Amino acid sequence: MIPTKLLRSSTLRLSILHMAAFGLSVLVLLWFIYSSTAGFMERQTDETINAEIQGLAEQYGQLGLTGLIRVIKSRVAKDKNGSSVYLLTDWKFNPLAGNLPEWPKFKDTGSGWFDATLEDTEGFEPHRVRMRYFLLPGNFHLVVGRDVSERIKVERLIMDALFWGLLLTVVLGGAGGVLTSRWMLKRIDVITKASREIMNGDLTRRIPTRGAGDEFDRLAENLNAMLDQIVRLMEGVKQVSNNIAHDLRGPLNRIRSGLEMSLTRVESPEASRAVLEQTITEIDGLLQTFNALLTIAQAESGARRQDFTDIDLTSLAADAAELYEPVAEEAGLTFTLDLAPGLTVPGNRHLLSQALANLLDNAVKYTPAGGSISLTLTSGPLGVALAVADTGPGIPAEHRELVLERFTRLESSRNTPGSGLGLSLVAAAAGLHQAELTLSDNAPGLCVTLLFPASRTKS
Repeated sequence: MIPTKLLRSSTLRLSILHMAAFGLSVLVLLWFIYSSTAGFMERQTDETINAEIQGLAEQYGQLGLTGLIRVIKSRVAKDKNGSSVYLLTDWKFNPLAGNLPEWPKFKDTGSGWFDATLEDTEGFEPHRVRMRYFLLPGNFHLVVGRDVSERIKVERLIMDALFWGLLLTVVLGGAGGVLTSRWMLKRIDVITKASREIMNGDLTRRIPTRGAGDEFDRLAENLNAMLDQIVRLMEGVKQVSNNIAHDLRGPLNRIRSGLEMSLTRVESPEASRAVLEQTITEIDGLLQTFNALLTIAQAESGARRQDFTDIDLTSLAADAAELYEPVAEEAGLTFTLDLAPGLTVPGNRHLLSQALANLLDNAVKYTPAGGSISLTLTSGPLGVALAVADTGPGIPAEHRELVLERFTRLESSRNTPGSGLGLSLVAAAAGLHQAELTLSDNAPGLCVTLLFPASRTKS
């Protein structure tokens, strides 16, 4: 018995639909074969009868009645199997020659052709005969026919073969559809079972593959990759939540302590004012952190892409350099600028400005006095490259992916101001603009490069 789940499967319905279409095609093909074969055999019989009538008519014209009778008797004598039928009668339908005892009963169709079933007669069993009636000069009637019993048997054999062939096609098609549906359901059940376990909380569960490289394996690989990405995002959200709680707890405690101190120092307006100013500074830092988080979230979601315009990247980099060059010189750093003119990319100007400002700010912050910073903008076959390099301590290769995550700060930077969101915002901006972000060794120092693909740049 076929399971209800199998009967309801779309695979079985598609298999039945395919089988019906294929069966109809086979039926049309088999009917064409039958019609062609039976039609050819029927035409061959009629042509043989016409040829015999024409020959007998010519014999009658040359030899007369006596000669025609002699010819008919000779043909009847030679036809041992009784496959040919002859009858020559006078105007009263009295038999003169042939192997029929009497004039056959038939309905005149006007063409002279008719089919009849002959009873037991001398020389052959009852059988079906295809005949043609012909009137000779002198009012003599001639009937010539051929036994078509064998032809009918052949046609029946063909019809039987067509019937069984069609039936076999339907049976095999149905069996193939059921087997295919069972196989498909087994593969789908594996995916369904794994999905239920994942929905029940087992996020380590993955959909197994068979290594066949078929569409089910590709689907499973894509689903597993999606699950891995979901787990990474969930871990990221969890990590971000922990980092927010950890990094914001200190400022909030300081704000609370300062406010409590201001309440106890009502008699000292100057002290209360200092506490309030410090509180505002702490709140501004918190707001900057939340604004950075909001900007990163909007960039990663693609919400800022709708604001894209053609940006003169050369002008944007020059503005950033003009802002940070005095800061670098004040910190005792050498600032080098090398910008190719007229380079344009589609993007969000505010976000790119903020990302470049973060890079320059980090370079100034972590490069010791006497070092150097460079800002370069070049164009090549791969696209437009915007790079910020410094001669600071750099970032170890094993930590370069880690520092792109939110709130990540290395031990060497724990004592410097910041929230650990600067490079995260740069990474989000790079992803939004489909730019490749690379952190490399500047020997010494760090070089951060944003490569905008050639297909999205103008010059």
